[in-house]
Amino acid sequence: MGEFTNKIDFEVLVMVKNANPNGDPLNGNRPRETYDGFGEISDVCIKRKIRNRLQDMGENIFVQSDERAVDGAKSLAERAKNNAAMQKALKDKDKDAYAKAACETWIDVRSFGQVFAFKDDSVSVGVRGPVSIHSAFSVCPISIDSMQITKSVNSETGKEGKKSSDTMGMKHKVYSALYVVKGSINHQLAQKTGFCDEDADKLKEALRTLFVNDASSARPDGSMEVCKVYWWKHNCPMGQYSSAKVHKLLLVEAKADDPKEFEDYEVTLHSLPGLDVEIIEGI
Repeated sequence: MGEFTNKIDFEVLVMVKNANPNGDPLNGNRPRETYDGFGEISDVCIKRKIRNRLQDMGENIFVQSDERAVDGAKSLAERAKNNAAMQKALKDKDKDAYAKAACETWIDVRSFGQVFAFKDDSVSVGVRGPVSIHSAFSVCPISIDSMQITKSVNSETGKEGKKSSDTMGMKHKVYSALYVVKGSINHQLAQKTGFCDEDADKLKEALRTLFVNDASSARPDGSMEVCKVYWWKHNCPMGQYSSAKVHKLLLVEAKADDPKEFEDYEVTLHSLPGLDVEIIEGI
């Protein structure tokens, strides 16, 4: 495995049309929104989609969804116990070897980090990952459409043949909105986990194809689209500029009062001396 050369910052523009990009379970699964009415997609949701894409690309993933589990492990603890190198390090009480084995095995561990603290183990190990992802926010306040839905059949037998209460439900969707995802890759932490330039390229491809194989009732095929990926690679390991300053280079504003398409937004890309940007079309 190679090395990670220079710091990277990135942004992703995501168009949502008639979909629920990230439901809030504490609010009836309505699309998440801020107090100001802007739409929000949590960083956890974005990382889940990245993990799924990396797994589709043939990479080993530690935090696998239950429906995507490919190794027979029924929990994270069981998955960790199935790793011989980690169990040897656990027996030797060598935290560094334990973390190294985990990072070498799973790309999401060496990317996002992971806390290994299981009740049957005598060692608690934390790994800080170099890839940080912000929660995504919409450019404009969102409009949420809600509809009541019914099922044509009871899940359970109702009393006297009547319909049970679970046949009624609600479905929510964002009519149209453009979300901005921001993130960065830290060189110092990449050195510790073994994250390399090849891993960065895989992450870039995962972001470009973020919603491939991600369709659901709440997110029908075509309702979530990656429009653009902006990828800044600095020319030194620690980076010439802070991530905050780089992320301010991209300014997205609505050109109309009621933007419906990506073309209804004006994207202005500023620059900083000595810092180039790669612009990738999404899929």
